[in-house]
Amino acid sequence: MSDPTQVQRPANRPSRKIGLSPGTLVHLGRRMADEVRIEVLHCAGEGALARQTVDNVDQLAAYHHADGLTWVDVNGIHDVKVIGRIGELFGLHSLLLEDVVSAHQRPKFETHGEHLFLVLKMLLHNEETDELEMEQVSVVIGQGFVLTFQERERDTFDPVRRRLADPATRVRQHGADFLAYALVDTIVDNYFAVLEWLGDRIEDIEDRLIESPDPTTLREVYDLKRSLVELRRVVWPLRDALNAMSRGDAPLIKPGTLPYLRDVQDHTLRVIDTIETYRDMAVTLVEMYMSGASHRLNEVMRVLTVIATIFIPLTFIVGVYGMNFDRLPELHWWWAYPVLWVIMLTIAGGMVGFFRRRGWI
Repeated sequence: MSDPTQVQRPANRPSRKIGLSPGTLVHLGRRMADEVRIEVLHCAGEGALARQTVDNVDQLAAYHHADGLTWVDVNGIHDVKVIGRIGELFGLHSLLLEDVVSAHQRPKFETHGEHLFLVLKMLLHNEETDELEMEQVSVVIGQGFVLTFQERERDTFDPVRRRLADPATRVRQHGADFLAYALVDTIVDNYFAVLEWLGDRIEDIEDRLIESPDPTTLREVYDLKRSLVELRRVVWPLRDALNAMSRGDAPLIKPGTLPYLRDVQDHTLRVIDTIETYRDMAVTLVEMYMSGASHRLNEVMRVLTVIATIFIPLTFIVGVYGMNFDRLPELHWWWAYPVLWVIMLTIAGGMVGFFRRRGWI
């Protein structure tokens, strides 16, 4: 029987790699796909785009040194044997492959021999669950080919596939580095869609905080702050990675592609500015909730104070005539009881009128 006090750690934590040699392929992260799906898009010159799904990973060997432009899109990184075999066929460094199968990487750009390696995060808004989803995308640029590794199959890159089908587009004419730019640009463009969704959430929460703030709204504000922190964590390193790509030091990046990479970097800076603005607004939302809660508490306390103040003189009168003494002058007077009621109602009404004139109620 296992020890109930022993904490069971998930199998996909980075601690699994303790003691292993560098370059050992161990999948770290959630398994998001049932199986690895590999799609190849190949185009040569003005010819038509050839698109096929590869059933056997060894079929990729024909595309390593093929003429034209090849894009291999791998969906699913949990099968390290498949990823390792792809690395063997395209001559990828073991440390590069190690980063591919580890979904906990921060965005970065590296040079591994004849290949360029870029890691970035894809951000999407799930409309069904109304939640922010994030997954890692690895891009490998080689001579005449681009490899992309996604955690699951998505339609995010469909616009790039449509552009590849047209021989007149730049992505067909400028080679692998421009194709990699187009893929990165598509991912960054999705950041703006996520920011629009977050902006709408901020406006909705702000309206509800003004009308009727409640603890549920406060929890939404804290969820929003966590999402913004996560966004900032993945976008800031991407800025540095794109800066390294656009410096012109990478041998596979042609001079004609550098202005486009700088444009993506500018978009990333705009995303960062928007995130910082939204973070300030989230802090303001918390302050609005606290201010609204304090205001409601003050309103309640004011009403209770007014009620207590009205009843203080009435309680005094009732207390006096509730004493057990026989020689109180009014005890045996027939009009004493109605007169006492008139006095108490007059006092209460006068105090209510006074409070209204002062604007306290």
